[in-house]
Amino acid sequence: MDPFTFRLTEQLQTLAKQGVRREILPVQASGFARLRHQGGEFLNLAGNDYLGLAGNPILLQKFYAAFEQEHLVEQYGLGSGASRLMTGNHDQYSRLEEELASLYHKDKALVFNSGYHINIGLLPALARKGDLILADKLCHASLIDGMRLSKAKMIRYPHLDYDRLEQLLQKHCSGPPVAHGQKKQTVFLVTESIFSMDGDCADLPTLVRLKEQYGAVLYVDEAHSVGVRGHRGLGLAEEQDVVGRIDLLVGTFGKAWGGQGAFVVCEEGIYNYLVNTARSLIFTTALPPVNIHWLNFILPIIQKMSKERQQLAVLARQVRHALQEAGLQTGGESHIVPVMIGDEGQAVAVAEQLRQKGFWVQAVRTPTVPRGTARLRLSLTAAMNAEQLATLPEQIAEQLTQVSSA
Repeated sequence: MDPFTFRLTEQLQTLAKQGVRREILPVQASGFARLRHQGGEFLNLAGNDYLGLAGNPILLQKFYAAFEQEHLVEQYGLGSGASRLMTGNHDQYSRLEEELASLYHKDKALVFNSGYHINIGLLPALARKGDLILADKLCHASLIDGMRLSKAKMIRYPHLDYDRLEQLLQKHCSGPPVAHGQKKQTVFLVTESIFSMDGDCADLPTLVRLKEQYGAVLYVDEAHSVGVRGHRGLGLAEEQDVVGRIDLLVGTFGKAWGGQGAFVVCEEGIYNYLVNTARSLIFTTALPPVNIHWLNFILPIIQKMSKERQQLAVLARQVRHALQEAGLQTGGESHIVPVMIGDEGQAVAVAEQLRQKGFWVQAVRTPTVPRGTARLRLSLTAAMNAEQLATLPEQIAEQLTQVSSA
């Protein structure tokens, strides 16, 4: 074994001893929040198909029933063949972006290939050397990577601690820009709306107030709230009535929308600048027509799913209450329900035992969450019901007791 391979092998062995080594497991979606693995079928509590759209075979049949041979390449092509700035910007893109901009009452919408692509693209394009990024400490890894790729200074404030954030703003900001002039420094406030691992929510009205008071730019990643929050599914910003006051509102299609890609809605000047500077948009092949065609198909449907959004909220409250009744430590205020375990090895062991009972649950460990805060992340969807989850809290409590005493 050569020295490089030996080094990697040693590091993998260390990860295994720490209970944080990962493996990619082959699974197959079987529809309606269920999946198959090695001959077994499971209730999928580890996915992000929050409205059950990706796993709805009836909806997929309706989508493909509209197939027309003369529009085969235009609407159902499996490859775009180029970046968007070359020849990959097909008509389906324009339709989607125009509809999104209208829906959010913004000048423009810009679609990227994924949530990761958009979060590593926006801040490196917009934030210059000398600028400052103030970000919630529990922001997603893609946001952190985007901050690191930018040339701006980054400070991460304690999670949801807006008093501390204001102290930082008082220290670093001198107020809004003067008329017809520019401040030397632009300050960006960066947050998720629903946090992906804790399931709790940002106070967007407070962040809007702070950004307006101190002349900052507000960047909100709505990945886990688009589709499931707000009357029309526009996200937490719609629910908290601040859509029009957020500078960079980001959403993803790979979760509640049941597709692929991500978008930002913003003013026209920002849009034009991103088209010319966002490397993760410029230097990648565009999404295929069939993907964007699906999103255009879903867009009017998702706005009308108020009933499903309400059912999901009720289900999450019921599950959270049942977990607490079982003596488990949980949290959040959304469809993402964490069950705190602490020890990485115990979290993995409990998750494995739950899969034996038909619940597909994954243990979330470092580096996704800080060491010592390992948890089970229960990801609920509108395709589930209370009966399917009735025994889950008791099963988790029982398995945790067993592994703790082992």
